[in-house]
Amino acid sequence: MEFAKNKHIILVGPMGAGKSTVGSILANKLEMDFYDVDEELEKRCGVSVNIIFEIEQEEGFRKRETTMLSDLLEKPPSIIATGGGIIVREENLALILQSGSVVIYLKTDINQQLLRLRKDKKRPLLQGSDRRKKLKALAKARNPLYDSIATVKVKTGHQSAYRMASIIMRHYL
Repeated sequence: MEFAKNKHIILVGPMGAGKSTVGSILANKLEMDFYDVDEELEKRCGVSVNIIFEIEQEEGFRKRETTMLSDLLEKPPSIIATGGGIIVREENLALILQSGSVVIYLKTDINQQLLRLRKDKKRPLLQGSDRRKKLKALAKARNPLYDSIATVKVKTGHQSAYRMASIIMRHYL
């Protein structure tokens, strides 16, 4: 496991892929610190991501997200779960690539996302009607970006977060 412990492990992928849950499990198993970019932003700002989106719109949120990512990458090697949209800013892609981190792309399909997010009311980009259409549009725009920075690609399927973490550890770290 020394390979994993000398670099950040960054989890990327669409909302509902399991980045936060898998990241937390990996951090526990690898005895590394765990950070969720959205949670860290909420701690720093004292308000929810929804409120940041509401007040500062997506552009303001994305700027804060970049600052947070940069700050987290300056810490000792840890597990970092990103928000689904972190890859939309070129600056974030550059930060991730320049960090030399292991980037794990948790790939999931639209049906799995809909199932996992069916009760979610917190995600700003998922509010309103026709979630399937929104998720398809996001996938079309973002999946190639996740793919472009991934060191490792793991299809999530119907397996549990513990199973995904075990697969990642056994095969990739």
